[in-house]
Order: sequence, then structure tokens, then C-alpha cells
Amino acid sequence: MDPPTPEGAAAAGCRALGERLPQKLDGVSRVESTPASPYVVVWGEGEIALRCGVSRPATMTATQEVPEINGVAWFSDPARPLLFTAIGREAYVEVTISRRHTPENVLVDLSAPIKAALP
Repeated sequence: MDPPTPEGAAAAGCRALGERLPQKLDGVSRVESTPASPYVVVWGEGEIALRCGVSRPATMTATQEVPEINGVAWFSDPARPLLFTAIGREAYVEVTISRRHTPENVLVDLSAPIKAALP
């Protein structure tokens, strides 16, 4: 998984987010990412992967309506149904969720640490 390369406040927020993320997420444990990066967190052998500091989703329009979960807006790319991006924060946070997991459960559990680490 290619790690993003955020800069400035986005990089600081992403590092803070990494420290706040849970060790277990939707029943799977956190594992090391390859290559190791402070901006990538993986659970369950790649079943759930988070990348902080990614680029703005290319398919997202300025007037796109997105659902909000616990104060975090999540863009869902129609072309990639297992990919969700937290938007409207200091950094974009991309989450890929395998079909073995319920996206809503994962996004609910990730929203609080994202909200706390990335204003």
C-alpha cells in the first residue's frame, strides 16, 4: 500500500490520528503496514486499511452531498464501493473496507478519533 506524504498541519494531524486509532476494529486486530508509515494503519491482514493525508477524491464534486457519521462527512466513490474518504478536515482520510465487514460499523468507530485528531 502506497503511503501518502502529507505536509505541515496535515502531517501532524495524521500522526496524531495514528496514535488515537483503535487496536481492534470490527473484530480484527491492528497489524503493521508494508511499507511501514505513520500515515497508514491496517487491521486484519488488509481487511481494513486507512491512509491519512491522501489527495482530494478526484470524482467528488464541489456540490456533492455526503453522509455524516458522528460529525465526520464520508464521501463514497460510486466507482469504488469499498472506498470511503473523510472530507472537510485538516487532511483527507481514506478507508478501504473489505466485504467481510460492515462499512457503517467501521466508519462509526473511526469517526471519533478522526474528529479528535483532525479539526
